[in-house]
Amino acid sequence: MTQKAQEAAPEDKIDPALRDEYRPSPLPPGMGLKDDLVMALRFFSRLPSGGSAHEKPDLGRMAMALPLASAIMGILPVLLLVGGVWAGLPPYFAAALAVAAMVLVGGAMMEDALADAADGLFGGSTPERRLDILKDSRHGTYGVAALCLFLLLRVTALGSVATINPLAAAGLWLAANIAGRSGGLWVALALPPARKDGASAAAGTLPTSRFWVGAALASLLALLIGGPASSLLAIVAALVAVMLVALGWSALCRRLVGGQTGDLIGAAGALGEIAALALLLIFS
Repeated sequence: MTQKAQEAAPEDKIDPALRDEYRPSPLPPGMGLKDDLVMALRFFSRLPSGGSAHEKPDLGRMAMALPLASAIMGILPVLLLVGGVWAGLPPYFAAALAVAAMVLVGGAMMEDALADAADGLFGGSTPERRLDILKDSRHGTYGVAALCLFLLLRVTALGSVATINPLAAAGLWLAANIAGRSGGLWVALALPPARKDGASAAAGTLPTSRFWVGAALASLLALLIGGPASSLLAIVAALVAVMLVALGWSALCRRLVGGQTGDLIGAAGALGEIAALALLLIFS
């Protein structure tokens, strides 16, 4: 290009005001995977999570990080299970210690949710009465029975496998727990909040895409952790069982209370874990 043509061409400059207006904005604080993981750990567990500022729980963000959070929550319990058996403890005793550790790590939230859900859904005769019972911190006969059975099923499942191979028991349990917790979030996706002032409503809505991202990650982790102790068929069967439990539980909650609460979501996670464990034991 000649010097004359260069002088005639318009200057290739951008108005600084327009450049700043259209420049992509940086992500706001608390929007990365690390921050979502911290939020999930703070919401679902009692594990130390650093000194960063606490954010308002966001179910959409936590759903994608929950599989990783579940894996972290299971580290201490499975170490107690494997280490206890290797140290010479009877397998069922080590299993009971491991389950107790999981209850402590999770702040007994899943266990409390299952007990409250059993009391509320089966102890009331109307949707309003069932929701009132769900809010009551006291546990009735249904709740105590559900809680005892849940703990008993966990201990017997782990102890029976740990008698043969404690590493296999740890892998199967961790895979079932990860799948159950993430699968239970389907209830939040399928149903509206039954109460406007509940913990579930405060955590916001769960976008469909974020649920499936979390479910896919949970399935992958379940395969990687539980696969060596079982088989691809066992993992697939366990995942299908978790989804069937979530679908059935959602239908029951819709019919009895017309929506979901935090307790009903937590109970779905507990039931999904037991269903996954059952299928893993059958096919492994």
